[in-house]
Parts: sequence; structure tokens; C-alpha cells
Amino acid sequence: MSRPTALVLAAPGTNRDHDVAFALELAGAAPRITLLSELMANPSLLVDHQMLVVAGGFSYADALGAGSMWSLALQHGVADELHAFVAVGKPVLGICNGFQVLTSAGLLPGALGHNESGHFQCEWVRLQPVGGRSVWTAGLDPIECPMAHGEGRYVHPDVAALEAAGQVALRYDGHNPNGSMAAIAGVCDPTGVVLGLMPHPENHVLERQHPRRARGTNSGLGLHLFQRGVQHARER
Repeated sequence: MSRPTALVLAAPGTNRDHDVAFALELAGAAPRITLLSELMANPSLLVDHQMLVVAGGFSYADALGAGSMWSLALQHGVADELHAFVAVGKPVLGICNGFQVLTSAGLLPGALGHNESGHFQCEWVRLQPVGGRSVWTAGLDPIECPMAHGEGRYVHPDVAALEAAGQVALRYDGHNPNGSMAAIAGVCDPTGVVLGLMPHPENHVLERQHPRRARGTNSGLGLHLFQRGVQHARER
């Protein structure tokens, strides 16, 4: 069976692109790490791929706010190609800084603000899938993975409407680490093909990566989220 081709987008300051590529490869895709500058010079790269993942990190050192400079580059460089990519049902995933980029670019609703604690946080969290619209989380069991961000508090002017539309895809389970409205950890677009989340499922794709694995803990792998996206790309 052929492997769907996946474009893993990186920018100066991002640091999770190789982790994402590894997760996609395990999930059955054929990933290619591409710098934003390369995509800007050749927007047709989007046409040649079946999936897109915007990797996490600190793009451009978040100098103008989390993901702002990256999203501006996307909007002014490949906006038409990006919207066409989504319009034909190709799955898009934004993780952490990538989530911030997708909200700033208008591909996902809401915004990400400073953590309620007022400082950067790095810890493991449990994520509960909700709703059924997102192709990345439909039928997914709860997963555990690390988060690492200073601006991850999700805000939206009408959370009730967002929930009614089925666009709340993931919630923090048992502990809301950053004060996100309604404990929202991830949201999707109205079509369900675009997903953004703050935690890092790409850092729990092997059981041994869990910090309590040696104590017998067998928690949900983040790998399963990537497998859902790959399956959708293969079947569309």
C-alpha cells in the first residue's frame, strides 16, 4: 500500500520537525521536511503532497508574538495554495507553535494567549477527544503527551457556538494546565480536515517515551492521532 506524502513545514526557530517526521513515518506516511522559505519559493509543493503538518517550536523566536511572523509569511506567500489544499480535503495539522500559526492565519478559530500561570510550562497532560468532526480525532481514545509552551491558553468569543459546531476536538482531562477556556486543548475547522492542538503528540509515539513507562503505565500513544490523519489522506 502506498504511503501518503506529508509535507512537514519548519521555520527558523522551530524544533519539532524531525519528531513530527518520525511520527508520520511510523503512522504510515512518507514525510518531507521543508523550510518555509522553500515553500514560499515553490508553492506547488503543496499540490505535490497529501498532508501538511506545521511543526512546533519558537518560529522567529516568537519576536512579535507566538507564530505571528510565520503566519504573516503564509498569508502573504501561499494563502491561495493553502486554502486550495484544505478545500480538496487534504488533512492539515498544527502543533503548538503550528497551532498558533493556523489561528493567526485564519485557518482555525480562536486565539492563543499567555498561560494563566504567567510563565512557560512543560509537563505531561492527558487529552480527551470530543466531538466527531475532526478527521484527526474521530474514534480516538484518550492520549497522553507532553506540552511545552508559554502562550497556550485557548480563547474564543463564543465557546458554546464552537462546541455546537463540533469544532472542539480535544480537551485537557483532569487538569487544565494553562487556563484555556472550557479546558480546550485542540480545535478543528468546519470541514474537520484542519486540526490544531497545543500539546505534542509527536513526542509520545513509542511506549518507552512515557516517563512512567518503567512503572507499568500504559497510556494512550499520540501516534494514534497521526494514524487517523494518514488514514484519511490515504482514503480521500
